[in-house]
Amino acid sequence: MGISLEHQAVGVPDVKLAVLAMVGTTVSDGGLLDSALARVLAEQGIREGSPEHAAMVDYARRASGTSKLEVFARFFPEPGRAEEANRSFERHCDGLIGSGAVQPIPGAEEAIGKLRAEGIHVCLATGFGRHTQNTLLEALGWMGLADLSLCPADAGRGRPYPDMVLTAVLALDLDDVRNVAVVGDSTADMRSGLSAGAGLVAGVLTGAHDEATLRAAGAAAVVPSIADVPHLLSRG
Repeated sequence: MGISLEHQAVGVPDVKLAVLAMVGTTVSDGGLLDSALARVLAEQGIREGSPEHAAMVDYARRASGTSKLEVFARFFPEPGRAEEANRSFERHCDGLIGSGAVQPIPGAEEAIGKLRAEGIHVCLATGFGRHTQNTLLEALGWMGLADLSLCPADAGRGRPYPDMVLTAVLALDLDDVRNVAVVGDSTADMRSGLSAGAGLVAGVLTGAHDEATLRAAGAAAVVPSIADVPHLLSRG
């Protein structure tokens, strides 16, 4: 299956802001999400190997990129249980991040640097909570790497809603959301960008979903990795 980088084919706008997903797009989680989820489900009494466990793991993978709290609310609708599960999930994530489980996607730091050198603002967006996002940024040495970092709590709702994209537009004082490119590895990223009215919604193949799935969700372009994004958005 071919992967096109032609600007004319995807109608690349004059991009002033790139909203980049984190895990799966700029960051490889090293199995962190699966490990943390497995521990939370065990704590909640969901037996590994049971149909319920398999269904929850499958849903969490399909819902990659969305707010983790929303995922747990789907699993545990009882009052307070989803919040408890989410707090436990973030504790486990923090521990795994501290052990070195996460690493940058090859070329991610260079790509962010190239975008900013071209005058394109960069926002790193995640479905994690603020504390876990900061822990991740600190572990990678990425504090200050981008212009802005956002989590669902900063914006009101996480992906697939448009809130984080629109919050970034307001925070960086942009005039037009059509000057935004949203880049991610999941259908939730694509839907978020489309809902916000971003000028370009693009997928990468280093994370949750394949090219056909990303295009079906609305991706106008799909590239192998974040390393290819500066060329895709180049003003040259």
